[in-house]
Formats: sequence, C-alpha cells, structure tokens
Amino acid sequence: MKNLRDKVAFITGGASGIGLGIAGAFVAAGMTVVLADRRKDHIESALAHFKERKQAAQVHAIQLDVTDRAAMAAAADETERVFGKVHVLVNNAGVGIQGPFKGITFADWDFGLAVNLGGVINGLMTFLPRIRAHGEGGHIVNTSSLQAFVPMPAQFVIYLAAKTAVVGISETLRPELAQENIGVSVLCPGPVRTNIHELRQNRPAQFELGDAFRKVEEASAPLDLPGMMEPAEVGALIVKAIENDELYVITHGEWRPAAEALHAARMAAMPTKLDPALAALLQQRH
Repeated sequence: MKNLRDKVAFITGGASGIGLGIAGAFVAAGMTVVLADRRKDHIESALAHFKERKQAAQVHAIQLDVTDRAAMAAAADETERVFGKVHVLVNNAGVGIQGPFKGITFADWDFGLAVNLGGVINGLMTFLPRIRAHGEGGHIVNTSSLQAFVPMPAQFVIYLAAKTAVVGISETLRPELAQENIGVSVLCPGPVRTNIHELRQNRPAQFELGDAFRKVEEASAPLDLPGMMEPAEVGALIVKAIENDELYVITHGEWRPAAEALHAARMAAMPTKLDPALAALLQQRH
C-alpha cells in the first residue's frame, strides 16, 4: 500500500503505548483510525490526545476485549458504520505475562495465550474476510516480540509461546495474501515505553492467574532500560513497513548476536545429506 491517505485502520491495544504510537503515525499519514482497547482510562486519554491536536475527526474508539469473538465482530461492524471499509488491521493488544516456571498453572497458560495469540487469531478471522470482500487490498500488522528470535529464561515461556506463534502465522500467511494484494508485517519490538507491565489492569476479568504468577503481577513495575524507544518511533517504522511491504519490523539491533547464535545452532543441527526427490519437491513449493 503505497498511499495510506483516506484508508481506514483498526488497531487493538490502540489507546496506549505502541498501539497509540501507530495510531498517531496513521493519522499523520491521512488515515482514519479505530482505537480498540479494553481500558476506558486509556481510551479517554487517547481521545483527549487527538482532540488537542485537532485530529479528533480521524479517530474513533471502541472498548474491546480481544479474547471476546462476538465483541470483535461487533467492533468490526461499528468500524464499518463509522468509517467504512477497513484496509489495515493491526493486531497489537498484548500482555507481558511472566512468572516462575515451577509455579506455572493451566490458568496462566489460558490467560497468556488467549490474549497474546488468541487476540491475533480473532482479529484475523474477523477482519480478513472483510478486507478480502472489498477487493481494494490492504495490510495486516501483527505484534510479536524480539524475544521470539532469541533464547529467553523459562519465566517467559507463555509469552514466548504466543509471540513465536505470531511470527510463524505472519510468515505463513504472507505469500498467500500477497496474491490478493494484502500485505503482512510482523512487528518485533525490543524495549519500548509502554504499559505492558500493568498486567492486572490489562487482564480480562474472566481469566485468573496462579499464585506464583499473581505475585509477579502484583510486583510489576515499568521497565527502564537503556535504548528504550518511544511509541511514536515505532509508529513511523510501521508506516514505512506498510508502504514498502516489509515482512519484518524489528526495533533494536542489540539482540543480533543472540539471534545469530540461535540460528547457527539450528543450522548446525540440520543434516546435510539430502534425498534429491524430496529436495526438488520442497524447492517447487518454496
């Protein structure tokens, strides 16, 4: 999509952090944007932000829990009523779930996967048919994490399981959707100033946490790391990625050595003896 002006975007987790940064970049590019977010306080703050900049007419907000499929469908209907056909979907909503692996419970898995992976799936299943139907092309952005490319401690296993799956989904869908003039990008941020640490406030009421993970939730605090990126910078990267049809959007290079080491270990474990017939078949498919 070379020209974003007058296009419509739907952003989950769109009222704060990375989502708000993307929304600001979209509005600056001449788009109209729906901010879908489960937190009313963030929605009110985001709307005030755009009003102050005299951009209120370009945004609309919907309170949404991305794990609720019926609510996602209703949000899609509302978006089309307010702004018309959706061209860009940003599956950005997520929670920074972590806790001691020895204390992990089914409830922890259910919560983390429902939001970080299920929210992406619900967005795709709801909006992709609508983008296809209007035939004008479009773009999908799925938010993963740089942690999907590097080894991480076991305390992040739920988060990593979901975010690695989001990368795989994006890579797999891209060639198929390219035939329909629909681009796919996967955003893999490193440290960005967001509220992802506010796990308790971002947790849908129907999900519980195990005792060990709940203690981490109660003690969570904002990250303060060197090289932290501002959400507006991420938004600019996303606009560029859509315009240039880029698959990967990676914010930080400091993880390159760890990513290279992991990739090298995988390649070293791959046998070099090949079955010519199987190799030819795979080459045809790729």
